[in-house]
Amino acid sequence: MLLVTIRTAIIFIVLLVIMRLMGKRQIGEMQPFELVITLLIAELACIPMADVSIPLLYGIIAVVTIFVLHEIMTLLDLKIKPLKAFISGKPSVVINKNGIDDYQLKRNNLDVSDLIESLRSAGYFSLDSIDYALYEANGTFSALPKQDYEQMQTSLPIVIIDNGSYDTKNLEVLGLPREFFDDILKREGVKSEKRVLVLTADGTGKLYLQIKNEKFRTLNVEYPGGKLW
Repeated sequence: MLLVTIRTAIIFIVLLVIMRLMGKRQIGEMQPFELVITLLIAELACIPMADVSIPLLYGIIAVVTIFVLHEIMTLLDLKIKPLKAFISGKPSVVINKNGIDDYQLKRNNLDVSDLIESLRSAGYFSLDSIDYALYEANGTFSALPKQDYEQMQTSLPIVIIDNGSYDTKNLEVLGLPREFFDDILKREGVKSEKRVLVLTADGTGKLYLQIKNEKFRTLNVEYPGGKLW
């Protein structure tokens, strides 16, 4: 028991020193390769702590080797610009002046629902209140709102169509028939909901409609019975 305690304490001190040497970014906003290195260090540190038959030096050497590789990757990341995008990735602009960039979403294995969730987490609820939004290389989300964005999100928008499919649960919650939105699409020259990337509706009657590969448009409609939420 004492031997395990001593080995654990030694590994802890070594890891603490290594993580401090890696810098503050390693603890905060990690790049993809830094996340891989952190996971490897955690796994390598556990082996000599749990198995006393493995020489402690083996674990320390493995951790130090990973640290050296981290320093090499960081140097390449800083000094060689073409490699930076390959090693760390690059930001993906998922909303621009034309609306949602579906191609960039798919490149990052995301969909419209993921984007809307990220927007809500950042304090933005209306898609049309954002000029630009992007996912950084480390996965964090950033958005640039319009100047008067607070006046544009006075009611919670609800997703009606997401990537060509009606959200039946949201229709039931709102108590609005699908035919109501079908008629709106026909008036806008959209033959099928399959062509719709996203359609949201808020309680004031404002709709956000974006057809795939087209610029978004906003509409103002009256709900049956003047329904509001």
